[in-house]
Amino acid sequence: MTVDLDAQVRAADFDRWLASRFVADEQARADLIALYAFEAELLAIPTRVTQPLLAEMRYAWWGEQMEGVFTDTPRVGHPVLEALTAAVTRHGLERAPFDALIEAHIGRVHGEPHDLDAFYVGPMQAAVRILAGEGHEAPATVAGRLRGLAQTGRTDEAQAARAEANQVLRALPAAAFPAVAAAALMRADEPEPFKRLRLFWAVLRGRV
Repeated sequence: MTVDLDAQVRAADFDRWLASRFVADEQARADLIALYAFEAELLAIPTRVTQPLLAEMRYAWWGEQMEGVFTDTPRVGHPVLEALTAAVTRHGLERAPFDALIEAHIGRVHGEPHDLDAFYVGPMQAAVRILAGEGHEAPATVAGRLRGLAQTGRTDEAQAARAEANQVLRALPAAAFPAVAAAALMRADEPEPFKRLRLFWAVLRGRV
């Protein structure tokens, strides 16, 4: 993992960066950070341009780069694309969720509501696959939707869904839990020490 990508994710998505500290395997953690850095790049686009058309053009560029990522021929010299390509190749990640995420960002540029599956479920399924391999789509889906509800301000719905989510998450291998642990964080404004404690407790118990 390059220091730059790790720092980028820490600045852009502190909750998931913090959860990634619980991944013991350095290569797996680096691949997880590559995935999160890709998401951070997409999320930052509207903050870098003022016109929707320019934002859409940048998302289109990222969409074009997926061809190289999924054929093991990334754009040379682009650290996020190179790291993401290595992670995709190493873990056999599927392309569809990445394309869906880019399209969902374009939709947000045009005022469409959050697509929870594209923004949260697909990336969480990819993260779980990086840490635990194939066959864990169901718990990743439940955890992704739970995090999506919390992140989009639907906290009451998230709290109501938590008990069912924890039932499903019992089937998730312990190694994969750092990929879903951020679903335990229901408040974006919670102080960092409390987040650290909550994540530690979530990983320790295997519950969100």
